[in-house]
Amino acid sequence: MERLSPFDCISPLDYRYYATKPAVFERLSPYLCEAARVRYEARVEAALVQAFAARGICSEAIAAEVTRACGAVTVEEVALEEARVIHNTRALVNCIRNRVAEEGRRFVHLGLTSYDVVDTATALRLRDVTRDALIPELVTLEKHLIALALREKATPQIGRTHGQFAVPITFGFAVAAYVSRLGTRIETLRAAAENLRGKIAGAVGAYNALSLLLPDPMAFEVEVLARLGLKPGSHSTQIVAAEYLTDHAHAVASTLGVLANLADDMRHLQRSEIGEVAEAVDAAQVGSSTMPHKRNPETFETVKGIWKAFAPRMLTVYLDQISEHQRDLSNSASQRFVPELVAALAVCAMRLNRVVARLVVDREAMARNLANAAPTVVAEPLYIVLAAAEHPDAHEAVRRLTREAEEKGLGVMQVAEARPELRPYLDRLTAKQAQALRSPESYLGLAAEKAEAVCKEWQERLRLG
Repeated sequence: MERLSPFDCISPLDYRYYATKPAVFERLSPYLCEAARVRYEARVEAALVQAFAARGICSEAIAAEVTRACGAVTVEEVALEEARVIHNTRALVNCIRNRVAEEGRRFVHLGLTSYDVVDTATALRLRDVTRDALIPELVTLEKHLIALALREKATPQIGRTHGQFAVPITFGFAVAAYVSRLGTRIETLRAAAENLRGKIAGAVGAYNALSLLLPDPMAFEVEVLARLGLKPGSHSTQIVAAEYLTDHAHAVASTLGVLANLADDMRHLQRSEIGEVAEAVDAAQVGSSTMPHKRNPETFETVKGIWKAFAPRMLTVYLDQISEHQRDLSNSASQRFVPELVAALAVCAMRLNRVVARLVVDREAMARNLANAAPTVVAEPLYIVLAAAEHPDAHEAVRRLTREAEEKGLGVMQVAEARPELRPYLDRLTAKQAQALRSPESYLGLAAEKAEAVCKEWQERLRLG
């Protein structure tokens, strides 16, 4: 792959990472790089003149010429012009006009303000990158998680709360939590992307300039945006109301949070003392520069690290909701970094897709850890069955049993069965209740059934087939 130029970069800060990751660059660059920004803003300028032609304000020939010019303008020439005029939108307009015959030049940008173009183009490219890159990558991850959850729906695993043994579940049930959480985020992200809005309303949003050209500027705004597949908000100032972009950014950030939580859980399950899952490693992969035995959870740690870097970006997005009166310029620089948040989510989804599809599940380790936990975690089913057998204070009785068992180094049931006062209650247990006490690995509730139901629900809601 050829070395990228700064105009190709996805991040305004540093493009070297993307230069070494061709798949990431190829997927995102048509929407998020600097050249893409110019292309999308030029599309807005073209849609304006096309709508003029449809109204008979200019000829179809002029509209066609301007459209060709908008498609031909380059990011390099716009950058050179911006260095001269010190205004990014006017630089784009000048470059388009330079490619158009004198008769048609006056129609370029006529009636618009800069942020008619900037905000509309931003909405358009964020919608497109969500549709074309983010959602497909996340849906693929959802499919991998569903396959994993269904495969392991009946695999017993000790549940953990507060970092301690809880009661048994199945690994498929644990994975199904992420099937559900990611599914809701996909729906939310899709809805937020489709609700992004544009504007063709002029310097303060009141259609002042367009009112001098057209009898119905609000209808014209709808016509221009329809050519781009967008709608206007119910009210704009010089900028589109911030909440549409804020909602989309929140959907992106909260989706990234789900991926980070998944990565963190899998990272901890890969700890030496747990060892229940592992990232598949390539033959030549190195885990440590000095410890050859290491097999690090490299992808899971990377995803969590990216989340840590980008989750705070939402604070800036919220700060950008504030703009004085009809608009100040304080959001101009900060909003240019919003595409990086989208890129972060795409990178994490792509990396997790490679790992989750090949996740190594150690069922023997899960069984071993559950067996180690069994003497203690039997406390909950014991409390429940004693209460069902009409013990007057079952929870307190079992709490005391657990303390005694801990002090004596025994299992809870060993202590319970030695207590004569509990025998009348234990003798009244059903076969299912007694089985839960003898074999805690069977005390799984509806974990397998719930995992299967959740997977079926999201296969249907997302139409995964």
